[in-house]
Amino acid sequence: MALRMSTLFLRTLREDPADAELPGHKLLVRAGYVRRVAPGIYTWLPLGMKVLAKVEGIIREEMTQIGAQEVRFPALLPREPYDLTGRWDEYGPNLFRLQDRKDSDLLLGPTHEEMFALAVRDTYSSYKDLPLSLFQIQNKYRDEARPRGGILRGREFIMKDSYSFDIDEAGLQKSYDAHRDAYVKIFERLGFEYVIVQADSGAMGGSASEEFLAVSPHGEDTFVRDESGYAANVEAVVVPQAPEVEVTAGPAHVEDTPDTPTIETLVSALNAKHPRDDGRVWTAADTLKNVIVMLEHPDGLREPLAIGLPGDRDVDPKRLEAKVNPAEVVAFEEKDFAAHPSLAKGYIGPGVLGADNASGIRYLLDPSIARGSAWVTGADEHGRHVIDLVHGRDFEADGTIQAATIREGDLSPSGNGTLSLARGIEMGHIFQLGTKYAEALGLKVLDENGKLVTVTMGSYGVGVTRAVGVIAEDNVDDIGLIWPREIAPADVHIVATGKDEAVFLQADEIVNALEAQGIEVLYDDRRKVSPGVKFKDSELIGVPTILVLGRGLADGVVELKDRRSGVRREVAVGDAVVEVLAEVRPSA
Repeated sequence: MALRMSTLFLRTLREDPADAELPGHKLLVRAGYVRRVAPGIYTWLPLGMKVLAKVEGIIREEMTQIGAQEVRFPALLPREPYDLTGRWDEYGPNLFRLQDRKDSDLLLGPTHEEMFALAVRDTYSSYKDLPLSLFQIQNKYRDEARPRGGILRGREFIMKDSYSFDIDEAGLQKSYDAHRDAYVKIFERLGFEYVIVQADSGAMGGSASEEFLAVSPHGEDTFVRDESGYAANVEAVVVPQAPEVEVTAGPAHVEDTPDTPTIETLVSALNAKHPRDDGRVWTAADTLKNVIVMLEHPDGLREPLAIGLPGDRDVDPKRLEAKVNPAEVVAFEEKDFAAHPSLAKGYIGPGVLGADNASGIRYLLDPSIARGSAWVTGADEHGRHVIDLVHGRDFEADGTIQAATIREGDLSPSGNGTLSLARGIEMGHIFQLGTKYAEALGLKVLDENGKLVTVTMGSYGVGVTRAVGVIAEDNVDDIGLIWPREIAPADVHIVATGKDEAVFLQADEIVNALEAQGIEVLYDDRRKVSPGVKFKDSELIGVPTILVLGRGLADGVVELKDRRSGVRREVAVGDAVVEVLAEVRPSA
């Protein structure tokens, strides 16, 4: 049945919402697809539900094609399974926790690994029942600290999560590959540019994972790629360990460098008062920066961590968080300096860092710091630095950490040229979980020899509501949305203008004929709305084909408009149905 705008629950807006920053977000609200309830929480209105259903349908079709079966778990979950896997604590403040009237601890599910594993554990007991893939499309909840982009990063959202269950690693690889292929088909049908990147498994664990990122300047994720096809999320980039070099520097010597608490002031002072013997100027890359952070673990333990890296690099928060997860990284505050008097703020050097040195603070180096290389760094005294301090000769570290910023032009870990950086929005993430959750929850089956073995799991997620947001951001112009045909809320938007009853009677006839052909119609049959308002609404709403009936009807013609190209053409009213069918089903 056609959506008639005279009765459709819809109110378009002429002004951008005050809380929206991104173009697609603004237009989704203005065109009446979604409505903000609270930060990160949105109501889906009838037009939005149409688009959402199309996206869900594509995902459902492709998951069914690989043999996955659909289930649905509750969003309100008990604490106990999440205690067994450790995620009640590990999830930290992102987890919505609550209690019922009996003071039982509950949570709103952010993902459902535990529920899927328990369901299979309680249902299957033999290798003959495997392989198995289950999926659901369901609301999820995460207490995002900074919701942004409307439905791109919300606190309540819809996600497709699926899980594979296999008897061994070989089976897991087959299930993983099948899901990966399905994801390629899903994202190609959704119609936005995406890239598959190597990813860090983070709190999910597992041996391998990949992300599907929608390429977008509005993305929060930075990824890298080279010309050979290598691509990775910055969190997953592995900088190779610099090979050991021959020591050429003379003995380390401490120099007065007053008022140089920053790399910039230090470099300036070095060039002015301590020029190099080789005639080259000092740069930030010659300095060793030592950054102190505080890690807060889920059990409440606070642990300082020192990171040594070249002075022309910074610590990338996302890369660091991925390496120390589930601990949370917080600032090292004045009270923390007071508790560690050996640290000379602004002049910290390796001399006091390390688990066995004066501070007792664990000290990890960036892998680009080669053994045998010489550095200028803090002398652990206010106003003093040490020159020609050699790694391996004058100081050691407790290990290495991949946490420094990755820059455009860095050498690619693949060995093929240099890296370029781009922004993306995470749309899907696939994990080879292995046995982490199965072990914790006792998911075992009898193998062909009658021996109990732990089931091997994979986990695969797609952001459903986020997909709508990404498509909206990728399909806008100055006047409104432009939906790809496969997920548009309707196939054609019919606009009847003026006050002549004959126009509306003819429009009704065309609507009925198109409906008989299975065409989805959005019909602007409002009688007391001006043609100008109707035209603006049709452009704002963004259905790909627009058919306008108005003054031309007296001459036997109507106007057919392609929303994306803006091309208009007149067609005979008697050919209108055939012409619309040709637009909607060009290969039919």
